[in-house]
Amino acid sequence: MKSATIQLDTLTCPSCSQKIEGALKNLDGIDKDSIKVLFNSSKVKFNFDESKLSIDEIESEINMLGFEVLKSKVK
Repeated sequence: MKSATIQLDTLTCPSCSQKIEGALKNLDGIDKDSIKVLFNSSKVKFNFDESKLSIDEIESEINMLGFEVLKSKVK
């Protein structure tokens, strides 16, 4: 498992956080219990299995929801 932090442009409301969290929970390869959407800092943190899902695919999913990904960090 890899740990990732994605910095978004802005999260404007708590329902935006819920929208992102819900979409990530539907992706195969993400540890659903590890997802944390930090509304105040516009960050998303989670663990994922790189053999099932790439960070680019995750970023694409977030972009399709209408949120701009500024940068990602994977450890």
